[in-house]
Amino acid sequence: MTKLGKTNPKVVFRLGHLGDVVLTTGVLSYWHEKSDDTFIFITRAGNASLLDNHPAIKHIVGLDDDMLKGAAWLKESRRLAGKYKDHSLLDLHCTLRSRLLSLCWKGPVHRYPKFGLARRLYDKTHAQRYRTMLEASNVPQRYAMATGTKPPRADALLPRIFLSNEERTKAQAMLSKMSNGKPLIALHPYATHPAKTWPREHWQNLTGLLAGANMDWFIVGRNEKPIFANHDRDLTNKTSLRETCALMEKADLLITGDSGPMHLGCGVDTPVLAFFGPTSKAWGFYPAGPDDRVLELPMDCRPCSLHGAKNCTKGYECMLAITPENVMKTVHDMVPC
Repeated sequence: MTKLGKTNPKVVFRLGHLGDVVLTTGVLSYWHEKSDDTFIFITRAGNASLLDNHPAIKHIVGLDDDMLKGAAWLKESRRLAGKYKDHSLLDLHCTLRSRLLSLCWKGPVHRYPKFGLARRLYDKTHAQRYRTMLEASNVPQRYAMATGTKPPRADALLPRIFLSNEERTKAQAMLSKMSNGKPLIALHPYATHPAKTWPREHWQNLTGLLAGANMDWFIVGRNEKPIFANHDRDLTNKTSLRETCALMEKADLLITGDSGPMHLGCGVDTPVLAFFGPTSKAWGFYPAGPDDRVLELPMDCRPCSLHGAKNCTKGYECMLAITPENVMKTVHDMVPC
């Protein structure tokens, strides 16, 4: 039997969207640097590449979607529990699926505090007491509480994506015709839900303002309708996750909505300017770097949902009223010209 301890990797379970996975990376780095812990990471196959080259991760288990359904997941849970017998399980997902895995597990199980009740109560009431409770920690800090200890400051747990020299060289080549020594701005205009999407016209107007301010720009992300179809600076649908990260690393600033790529920018140490509309910093999913900024409007109806999935009766005013001119004022504060 393998001896438990620092030589025995802990198993981390976190599915979800790419942002959920990215937010674990700084926590794993912190544990690795402080306690020499190493990890086996179980996640969706589509997000697995984000964890490549992470010094704390010894092995990545990528699960296909068909393995996560019904009886197939029960079978896979039993297999994983048997394969990693006597390893500690860190449940950083805390859903019915991860609870089932925990029931099958043959070793210690630790979970992070999700503050689900407080989130629901704040969503329904907007009461200050719940907001204060939630804003006392962000999601990476809550992940860190899985060990039962008080978490460090948020800036000690910033996401970390480890790029290779080859990936950086390729990104530089891709940007060679777009960057001429001017400030370079990365734009990610897309979101999973319409309520979190800044209007397309605003993005188009912003690129004109950036060019007028002697700044270069490029667009990344995935969407059926690129902001500028067939434009050399619009790389929508043209890059992989890691290529996107490498491109963001070359930028002086990333401008985006509340999205997974917002966390990718943080993970490569690029300052982030993010727009928050239906969502809230209280949920804990916000850029926490020293140079990051969040633009949001003080509206009584905000936040209206956890992930921005609800329909809006006010025409998405919380996003629409953030104007390109407002954004440029903040860009000038964040990027020296």
